[in-house]
Amino acid sequence: MMQPETPVCNTCGEQIGFNSDGTGVFVGCHECNFPICKSCLDYEIKEGHTGCIQCGTPYNGNLTEVGVAENEPVTRNTMADHLSNNQDTGIHARNISTVSTVDSEMIDEGGNPIWKNRVESWKDKKNKKKKGSNKVAKEIQVPVDQQMDEKQQSAEPNAMQPLSQIIPIPKSQITPYRVVIILRLIILGLFFHYRITNPVESSYGLWLTSVICEIWFAISWVLDQFPKWYPINRITFIDELSARYEREGEPSELAAVDFFVSTVDPLKEPPLITANTVLSILAVDYPVDKVSCYVSDDGAAMLTFESLVETAEFARKWVPFCKKFSIEPRAPEFYFSQKIDYLKDKVQPSFVKERRAMKRDYEEYKVRVNALVAKAQKTPEEGWTMQDGTPWPGNNTRDHPGMIQVFLGHSGAHDIEGNELPRLVYVSREKRPGYQHHKKAGAENALVRVSAVLTNAPYILNLDCDHYVNNSKAVREAMCFLMDPQIGRDVCYIQFPQRFDGIDRSDRYANRNTVFFDVNMKGLDGIQGPVYVGTGCVFYRQALYGYGPQSLPTLPNPSSSSCCCCGPKKPKKDLEEFKRESRRDDLNAAIFNLKEIESYDDYERSLLISQMSFEKTFGMSSVFIESTLMENGGLAESANPATMINEAIHVISCGYEEKTAWGKEIGWIYGSVTEDILTGFKMHCRGWRSIYCMPLRPAFKGSAPINLSDRLHQVLRWALGSVEIFLSRHCPLWYGWGGGRLKLLQRLAYINTIVYPFTSLPLVAYCTLPAICLLTGKFIIPTLSNLAAVWFLGLFLSIITTSVLEIRWSGVSIEALWRNEQFWVIGGVSAHLFAVFQGFLKMLAGVDTNFTVTAKAADDLEFGELYMIKWTTVLIPPTTLLVLNLVGVVAGFSDALNKGYEAWGPLFGKVFFAFWVILHLYPFLKGLMGRQNRTPTIVILWSVLLASVFSLVWVKIDPFVSKGDSSLTQGCIAIDC
Repeated sequence: MMQPETPVCNTCGEQIGFNSDGTGVFVGCHECNFPICKSCLDYEIKEGHTGCIQCGTPYNGNLTEVGVAENEPVTRNTMADHLSNNQDTGIHARNISTVSTVDSEMIDEGGNPIWKNRVESWKDKKNKKKKGSNKVAKEIQVPVDQQMDEKQQSAEPNAMQPLSQIIPIPKSQITPYRVVIILRLIILGLFFHYRITNPVESSYGLWLTSVICEIWFAISWVLDQFPKWYPINRITFIDELSARYEREGEPSELAAVDFFVSTVDPLKEPPLITANTVLSILAVDYPVDKVSCYVSDDGAAMLTFESLVETAEFARKWVPFCKKFSIEPRAPEFYFSQKIDYLKDKVQPSFVKERRAMKRDYEEYKVRVNALVAKAQKTPEEGWTMQDGTPWPGNNTRDHPGMIQVFLGHSGAHDIEGNELPRLVYVSREKRPGYQHHKKAGAENALVRVSAVLTNAPYILNLDCDHYVNNSKAVREAMCFLMDPQIGRDVCYIQFPQRFDGIDRSDRYANRNTVFFDVNMKGLDGIQGPVYVGTGCVFYRQALYGYGPQSLPTLPNPSSSSCCCCGPKKPKKDLEEFKRESRRDDLNAAIFNLKEIESYDDYERSLLISQMSFEKTFGMSSVFIESTLMENGGLAESANPATMINEAIHVISCGYEEKTAWGKEIGWIYGSVTEDILTGFKMHCRGWRSIYCMPLRPAFKGSAPINLSDRLHQVLRWALGSVEIFLSRHCPLWYGWGGGRLKLLQRLAYINTIVYPFTSLPLVAYCTLPAICLLTGKFIIPTLSNLAAVWFLGLFLSIITTSVLEIRWSGVSIEALWRNEQFWVIGGVSAHLFAVFQGFLKMLAGVDTNFTVTAKAADDLEFGELYMIKWTTVLIPPTTLLVLNLVGVVAGFSDALNKGYEAWGPLFGKVFFAFWVILHLYPFLKGLMGRQNRTPTIVILWSVLLASVFSLVWVKIDPFVSKGDSSLTQGCIAIDC
């Protein structure tokens, strides 16, 4: 007779057991029937976790059994409210702590570090479970109908309503798209079969070069196309989120969020822009006690600090105004500059009067900030001095102590209506000569540690200083995923698309990146999630600590046996070796997984703790280490508010990360200027997934460089980061295969992100071929047969059809698709090319090359910066290609005129090829011309010189002439003009 399946505890893997009275199987949560045994439940309640792990419902029926009062509140932020007790918002020397080293051993009453007690409790818990499992003789599973009855009886209204929903692309749109992709792949195979089997003997070198380039383009298309196989859309239900976690008359149960804003040089990143970002965060539509804003000043500039003081004071007026009238956006600079009817949907009679007063207050605030900026233009010889006469600690930007200042918050200044404001914290990490600081990634990791000590919110939202909150409900949008018990457990971050202000209407240089954010990212969301793009992202803090998700892939059960028809059982030795290798991969993928530690025996656990100990991983701070063990965030009750600032100063000291896993396995990953790609890639390799959230109103907006030179240098930086990753141990081509947690299509997407700069090499060669063909009279394709013409026609039609169908399901415009295609060529033959050479010089030879940018005059009109000319060496290759192809077209028509009408047929194919290059580089040509056709003389001289020399040398050498063609090898070679 078959035995009924016995329920197993999801935490420890042991059998659940009976109730204390022996009436039935023990049920910990009557809301969702989450399988948990009584021993694990007792331990969870003892640790202060009185809510179900899966659905969050309190264990009301079991609290009294273990001696915990049902009405006793669980306090997780007991010390956060006292953070600002000893803090002042003035600018005085005593307000800035310059302590750089603090005793990092938090000792409990027994004399042992607190985090070590936690590890010992795991061991005791495991032993108790082993003893208790021997007493269980027989257990019966709760019938399904009984489970449903209990769930319906205990469920509250809206408790089980979904917080989000996946909206798949309609089959009428996605099915033809996939069919055309497969057809295009087949046509590509037939096309290459024809190209390879039909060489052009008279210009073999040109033919071979073109075939190699086309094969590389095909590989690039595969890497870019197939990660878009499963595109999806998502919608959120914010009202359901509020109904579940914000019940009337009860404290809000929404999770806390720590905002990170990073800035370096206030003269390049205007303080007013940073201030608008901070103000939009402080006014966000979220409980004020759940919001903390950390501003990282990596340049230790007193200008940034003083502007933040002014911002904190102005926030006392701005925040209540925003919440009273529900205005959008909540960045004052962008709100007051909107060219819309600001009276729409406003019904309060006092709105017009208060808006005028607020606009006047903001203009006065701007004048004060601008005065600070004007004062900071010239640094005094003795350095900056604060208002009380004390020298500013950050006068030497490369050698200064760590600085922290807490503004506003629970015990700080309230708004003008007497309400509490979100906490605002200024942070400048310590810097000393001889230490690696790792730029933005290092600054973000410092904020992770500071925020863990001071507030320890379970979620982190990072923004660039020029990206303000455009949708005040953006955090709630993210929480619809992160706080959903069904999907939130395995989500490491929520990525929002980037949207920009101040871009010209035609988006000449594809600054909006519409194709990437509205097409590629939707495709990745259907696989394992979007890549991290550096800003506008909400992280789960535990994922940044290197922990794996709760649903890690389980290892094969050693007790399972194979049936006789499947062959003999594998030897036990092989299985043990497999398990050992798998666990080694787990250790490489996740530093310390809170769930998997229960599955290790005493030897493996001690080995894990000794080799991957907390100190070696997280650094020498017991306060911070204890915070990493709190999966739901919050501060420990043992935290001492008197020493918290000192501990926060300690964790941002310049030597704190020495000999730890920071930047290697945890936090923002070092080793590339594009630390965002690396950080997200490591999380996905551990088995996490990410989610793409696209609310109707853009969540965040920023500024983008609309000038040609600035745009190319931005692309150069991104491409250089990709080359660095390609040459590092984290290259997706070989990293992360052992764990098996990164899906294949997701890996293809990451491979595409690191190999795309290398497309510049075949792209430059391919864009040079039309000019060579026109100058030499050769061509890369032989005379076409009828079958060959079908393959060429089919390839062009499949390319066009793929684009049309992509536009149909994604909603992007034809203009956006064309701009993206144009800038792919412009960036490929300029910034990407320089990034490849610079990356190899930097990674292999240790030579760091910088390209200077020299600004010319600009018009003081709308989008005046668009027409500014800035000289840079990156402009030379595309300019040379333009001149070459234009010269080639002129030479081709001249040659056809001399030879008669029979030469016009072959000419059209070559001219079409050349115009393909010129059309793609047309925005670049417009950028060179400027508004009044002004081009730096040096650009023209270098480009004409290189094109002329190349053309003359080519005509003289003519390397692609067939050796057997005696008519072309006699005497000197001449060109008919």
